Amino acid sequence: MLPLPCAELHLHIEGTLEPELIFALAERNGITLPYADPADLAARYAFTDLQSFLDLYYANMDVLRTEEDFTDMTRAYLRRAAAAGVRHAEIMMDPQAHLARGVSLATCVDGVAAALSTSEADVGISTSLIAAFLRDRPAAEALVVLRDLLAMDAPIIGIGLDSAEAGYPPSLFREVYDVARDAGLKCVAHAGEEGPPAYLWEALDVLAVDRIDHGIRCLEDEALVERLVLEQVPLTVCPLSNVRLRAVDAIDDHPLPHMLVRGLNVSVHSDDPAYFGGYLDDNLAAVVDAFGLGLDDRARLAANSVRSAFLGEQRRGELLAEIEEWRVAAHSPHAG
Repeated sequence: MLPLPCAELHLHIEGTLEPELIFALAERNGITLPYADPADLAARYAFTDLQSFLDLYYANMDVLRTEEDFTDMTRAYLRRAAAAGVRHAEIMMDPQAHLARGVSLATCVDGVAAALSTSEADVGISTSLIAAFLRDRPAAEALVVLRDLLAMDAPIIGIGLDSAEAGYPPSLFREVYDVARDAGLKCVAHAGEEGPPAYLWEALDVLAVDRIDHGIRCLEDEALVERLVLEQVPLTVCPLSNVRLRAVDAIDDHPLPHMLVRGLNVSVHSDDPAYFGGYLDDNLAAVVDAFGLGLDDRARLAANSVRSAFLGEQRRGELLAEIEEWRVAAHSPHAG
């Protein structure tokens, strides 16, 4: 059976750095890594919480020095995403993490954008770029970076909010999101992964987001669930990430099936696939195995991803038609 066509909406491009590529970029840039080999590095991907992941995530970014490095990283992800069935990807990048290392805004933005500019021709994936801000750094810094991105006419469609969630409520970034919306940018934010349901309320009411990344703790607040269902707010869920970071104990404990039953607009994504044990197809396979999701459930998740994407209606219609073709073919007695 062909891969299920879908959109990837919750993907941090720096989180696609596989150990082998980290070593290749380190060699190119004359960097000595504190790991014996790629296997030694991969063995360290046993995280106890979000912060333990972030420590390694930021350390490994040091191999990204030139535009070529960013381009190679992005192209490697796109090739793997195409094999997973991804037909559209909205990719987040953390500019502050690179600026803090002395890498210019132009270097990281232009490097990623170079790969995205040919993604449809190269691998059949339409793409766009979201600048994600680090919530554990000052909001004033995020505002400066946003204004710099706007001044350079960076090819971004929106902004996001990521990194350590607990203790950093969305409301801290009100002004950043006001400026972004005034500039015509789409707005997304991580909320309700480690943080409480109150963070989802703030993301909706203070930041006026178009989409929430994660959102799995919404089920703790019935009024919140009712609102999310009524407004069909997109929730981009990353099951393998949630397990690796101990947001849930095991895949069997993941709230995804309950979210579907409640009628929430939930879809499945990979977050930081090099670190969390799988790309989008791996995440889908994990929830299918855990919960026995049928073909129609899988098609629904894929359709939710496309409807939640920042797409023109023509492209959205094309992708929804591809998903329906997959669903019909998958139900065929001749499907293999």
